[in-house]
Amino acid sequence: MARPKESAAKSVVILGGGIGGIAAANRLRRRLGSQHRITIINRYPEFSFAASYLWVMSGQRKPSQITRPLAGLQRRGIELVIGSIDEIDPINRKVTVQGTEITGDHLIVSLGADYSTASIPGLDQAGMTFATLKGAEALGSSIAGFDRGKLVILTAAPLYRCPAAPYEAALLIDAMLRRKGVRGQVDIELHAAEPAPLALAGSNVSDAVKEILRQHSIDYYPSHQVASAETGRISFTDGETEKFDLLGYMPPIKPPSALSTSALAGSTGWIDVDPNSLLTQFPGVYAIGDNTNIPLKIAKPLPRAGVFAHSQALVVADNIASTIKGNSPTATFDGHGGCFLESDFHRASYASGNFYADPSPKVKTKPPSRRSHLAKVVFEYNVMRRWL
Repeated sequence: MARPKESAAKSVVILGGGIGGIAAANRLRRRLGSQHRITIINRYPEFSFAASYLWVMSGQRKPSQITRPLAGLQRRGIELVIGSIDEIDPINRKVTVQGTEITGDHLIVSLGADYSTASIPGLDQAGMTFATLKGAEALGSSIAGFDRGKLVILTAAPLYRCPAAPYEAALLIDAMLRRKGVRGQVDIELHAAEPAPLALAGSNVSDAVKEILRQHSIDYYPSHQVASAETGRISFTDGETEKFDLLGYMPPIKPPSALSTSALAGSTGWIDVDPNSLLTQFPGVYAIGDNTNIPLKIAKPLPRAGVFAHSQALVVADNIASTIKGNSPTATFDGHGGCFLESDFHRASYASGNFYADPSPKVKTKPPSRRSHLAKVVFEYNVMRRWL
């Protein structure tokens, strides 16, 4: 039987150098010959591992330990373009970066999500976010000097990146204060815009997280949507207010600005894709990760989380490589994924399952253990040491 004939040299252009983008680039480089070009376009010259921001906040990592120059990709035969994307033309698979046009035979759009802190008046001035590296470092410094009063963790909207992060932040802050010996002098409250922790994963997961919060004496207030904030006080849409001495928050998100004028944007502003192949409506154009809109059977979107961006990246990379090699693409994203929830410095819970299940996601959770914590450490190592 004759082997499929590999096509002439092709180019794959990846928009975004986050977890999904670098996973796709590495996979493609391993699967394709050197005659095929792989290019990553990213706004900034460095990659930072967002899953470890809370470890920076809690003093378990330094920013330099979770940051790498994207230039390291060039040693692997991956081209790098640094600059802001002005325009995306999915029909012609063309991207304009600061006036320069770049065209690919295949496009992978992995631009993530932009933060929309300004949509909540006063929030940026009232507190610090643990969702950015700079913010996590600043919040950690403030906690280091905090020894009494009320500390509030806030999710500013029901839709945000990494559903476990606010709950993980509260638990790690609890551990920080216990290590300092001042936990008894600090009240920790978690006010969430969503109705339950990790609600899309099901009531069994939500109940498990609520029980962990209870065990750590963290007061939890669900369905509490913030309207505005000022120094020392939060106002909620139900008319209630809450005073605080220190505020850490998860900001709302919005589609990346590069999508706003692109034909890729669907009715929600995010990119609609086939849930299994991650193909958009445009031939040869894929989208993965946070910038996608993938409705689940329960009419809610697939959560924005790095684990999904990573899995989707491998599926898309494998299918592009198969196509270039003259084979039929067969890889599919099946909706499986999981996330870690650090409960202290050495233990983590782990929730995983099938988010595409009908009629609702089927997810199970494992209680906090050292093994799950170490699994997250290993994943961090693989990203930081083997991909860049």
